[in-house]
Amino acid sequence: MEFLNKNWITENQIDFEYKKYMLLAYLQHVSENFTDKRLYPYLSDLVEHYRNLKVLQENKHQLYNMFPECLKGADVDHFNLIYEKMISDDAIMSEIESILDFSIPKMESYLREGKKIYDFIEDRMKIFPVGLMPLNSEFGYVFLKEGNSTDTKVYEYQVTIFENPTEKYRGVHFSYLTIYEKSIMNTFEAIKSDLISFNKKFPNPATFVIETSLSIPFEETFLPLAKRTLVKRLAS
Repeated sequence: MEFLNKNWITENQIDFEYKKYMLLAYLQHVSENFTDKRLYPYLSDLVEHYRNLKVLQENKHQLYNMFPECLKGADVDHFNLIYEKMISDDAIMSEIESILDFSIPKMESYLREGKKIYDFIEDRMKIFPVGLMPLNSEFGYVFLKEGNSTDTKVYEYQVTIFENPTEKYRGVHFSYLTIYEKSIMNTFEAIKSDLISFNKKFPNPATFVIETSLSIPFEETFLPLAKRTLVKRLAS
């Protein structure tokens, strides 16, 4: 099983052994991808499921509200339809609590596995600027190079800001441009100069190199970690 639905706990039959089978099949798939150093979307998906289960465990009222309702009748005097929860058996709630008690520690174990791989790879990623940096580094170029490959993938980046009433989040959007083959003549500085010659509206764009000696899956691991690495660098 590749992915679990958001409401996997309460959908279909509520049976501990059945949900246990679903969870273990899902976690096995996650672990296989972690073993191959494919972190995304598996790690973020696992984090989301874990947080949902913790909320359910801490807020039983929310758990009760997740269950579907059936139409019981109508209140003609007040023009309202009357619904009732399709759950009334304390044994079912007890079954759900057993599922939560089993699932949360299991997910914590796999989260530790994913975090260990994440930290290992992050520690082996380097980021450094190319040439002089402009005052505004909210947009520019980023060069990605991994393993023993001579290819340097070039992206244009743009910092994005997400806000809610209490917090502000910084993210980054990458747009793929091209690939250069790095050589003695084709240095990072030469690549930057070549990009400037083709896009003269950015005479001195902020430019960073992010590289690692590891050979890791590009889309599932290197690219998302590169985005996080750049955001951390810009925030500092």
